[in-house]
Amino acid sequence: MKYLLALDQGTSSSRSIVFDADGRIVAQAQREIEQHYPRPGWVEHDPIEIWNTQLETAREALSAAKLDANAVAALGITNQRETTLIWERASGRPIHPAIVWQDRRGEPMCERLREAGLAPMIAQRTGLVIDAYFSGTKIRWLLDNVAGAREAAQRGELAFGTVDSWLVWQLTGGRLHLTDVSNASRTMLYDIVRGDWDDELLQALGVPRALLPEVRPSSHCYGETEPSLFGVPVAIAGIAGDQQAALFGQACFEAGMAKNTYGTGCFMLMHTGDRFTPSRNGLVTTAAAQVGRTAGGAGVGGAANAGAASTGSTRQYALEGSVFVAGAVVQWLRDGLRAIERSADAEALARSVPDSGGVVVVPAFTGLGAPYWKPDARGTITGLSRGSTVAHIARAALDSIAYQSAALLQAMQRDSGAAITELRVDGGASVNDLLMQFQADLLGIPVVRPEIVETTALGAAYLAGLAADVWAGLDELSAQWRAERRFEPTMPREDAERLMQGWEQAVRQATA
Repeated sequence: MKYLLALDQGTSSSRSIVFDADGRIVAQAQREIEQHYPRPGWVEHDPIEIWNTQLETAREALSAAKLDANAVAALGITNQRETTLIWERASGRPIHPAIVWQDRRGEPMCERLREAGLAPMIAQRTGLVIDAYFSGTKIRWLLDNVAGAREAAQRGELAFGTVDSWLVWQLTGGRLHLTDVSNASRTMLYDIVRGDWDDELLQALGVPRALLPEVRPSSHCYGETEPSLFGVPVAIAGIAGDQQAALFGQACFEAGMAKNTYGTGCFMLMHTGDRFTPSRNGLVTTAAAQVGRTAGGAGVGGAANAGAASTGSTRQYALEGSVFVAGAVVQWLRDGLRAIERSADAEALARSVPDSGGVVVVPAFTGLGAPYWKPDARGTITGLSRGSTVAHIARAALDSIAYQSAALLQAMQRDSGAAITELRVDGGASVNDLLMQFQADLLGIPVVRPEIVETTALGAAYLAGLAADVWAGLDELSAQWRAERRFEPTMPREDAERLMQGWEQAVRQATA
């Protein structure tokens, strides 16, 4: 039997998971990485720590699985998106710590882009809103603030990458400088309609084209690792940003299929097929994972030096909405209100009351994300009465995760004109049965939790396995996806609509 090795490099940890050909977890390993906050609003990682922890977990996972690297058909990578690194091509040495996706230091540049009237062009070409979240303004900050960086970049001496590019560079001993379409689409520099870096946007942000990686499909035979890392060369055949990887791991391959990841925040993506759909309702349009010509065809090594991302593959798109505070509201209950001792206690406390008793929590601790985009919003608790208890507040805090997600899905349906028939869910908070049932009730559609909730890593494994001919195609992967529990809506629609109206009223109060 052949196995797949998935490298899952996240914001708080590096993980590696070994999957078998049935898509089941054989072994895994995880190492935390340190967060650095040099100034308010700044978040950084050590690039060397990212690489070392990722390599260590890969070796540990293979050891735990009692596998030799010869048994690995291919390696796939999924990563925290938008996090920005620049390093020297000659030495491989980073010129600065990695600037993490949460970092806000690019906001002054964003404001200049807005004032220049570039928002419509950026939306039309990249599918994104102008925001410091994306990589483009982070690159600009590094070029402007690291001594000699701009001149070295113009001489072609530096390389930019998101975390996937950094890992590929390290895995191949500096032989490959590339990324996939899903990560490229998060830079605010990549035209997702034409499938290429956009020279006008590069000029607007002052980014030399020589700095950028080559863009390939997400499932593609990129090359092989250095033999010294695992004892033998291992094919690198899958790359996708974490949320697009989760969409793929949930087998959402067709237009109208949607998934929601319940983590610290929530990330909902709906596949829109090969149609670019600019959002009119506060979402962003992004490139979904793209299967290349070698997937399920030529086999590993057959086209390692193929051309641009569009070669032999069809562009795929998704609508995306991000909720800033989802699972983090449980941490607030624990650390802020001290209503619970452990995060796992939240469900029991919330279940101790039949409903929130009219209390609504809007957890706008860092503003509100999609579909509202209100950075100045602040958290509020409304509807308190003399009978309100901490249990009602806990219930309302959990409910807020479902309300925000419902607002995202409604925006997606308005944008796409498509009726979503079910929502596939994953992430830490998806194990909360009370929350998942309330989510189904609000949406009026089934909420489906899979057997394998590690869908981000599974998506990377699927992408790699397709290119390595472990699986013949998407139909085989769809048949492999298995539901663990299906939550059917039970609430009358008029009650759900009334609750959503109450939520929107509370949001208006939080943003007044």
